[in-house]
Amino acid sequence: MAATTRDRMIDAAIDALQKKGVAGMSFTAILESSGAARGAIYHHFPGGKAELVATAAARNGDQVRELLAALPATDPLSLVQAFLDLVRPVVACSAEGAGCAVAAVTVDPDSGELRTVAAAAFDSWTTTLAERLTAAGMEPAAAADLATTLLTLLQGAHVLCRAEGSIDPFDRMARTATDLVRHRFEA
Repeated sequence: MAATTRDRMIDAAIDALQKKGVAGMSFTAILESSGAARGAIYHHFPGGKAELVATAAARNGDQVRELLAALPATDPLSLVQAFLDLVRPVVACSAEGAGCAVAAVTVDPDSGELRTVAAAAFDSWTTTLAERLTAAGMEPAAAADLATTLLTLLQGAHVLCRAEGSIDPFDRMARTATDLVRHRFEA
C-alpha cells in the first residue's frame, strides 16, 4: 500500500528531526523529501510545525516501542544482547551526525508540549522493555530499573557517539551493560 502524503510528510519529519533537530527542521525540506505540495502542510497539520513535530515524534516513539516489544524474552542476558544489536545501527547513525528523533524534541527551550510527547514515548519504551525483561525471568522492579538504565545508556550513547564521530562509546557501553546483566541478573 502506497504511503499517503501525510504519512510521507511524517516520515520526512522523523528523518529531519534525527538529522537537524526541531530548530533545523524546515517545511521546505519536508516538502522536498516527501514530494508534498506546499498546500499540504496546513491541510494535514493545521497546527503547523508544532503539530507536525509532535506527530512525527509520537510515530517514531511507537515504531521503537513495537521493535522493543518484539525482542526475544528467552533470558535477561539474551534480551539485553538483542536490544544492543537492535539499537547499534541506529547509534552508528549518530556517529555520522544523526540522533534520536524523540530526544530531539526535548532540547527546544519552548518545547513544553513536545516534551510531554517525548516523555510518553520514553515511558512506553521503558514499560515495554521492562515487560520483556519480566517475561525473560526478572522480577518486575529489577526489570524496570534495568530498562531505565538501558534506555538512559542508549540516549547517552547517541550523544557521545555523535560528539566523537565514532561508535566506540556505544561499544564500551554495550560491553558494560552486558557485564552488568551477566553479573547481577544471571545465576
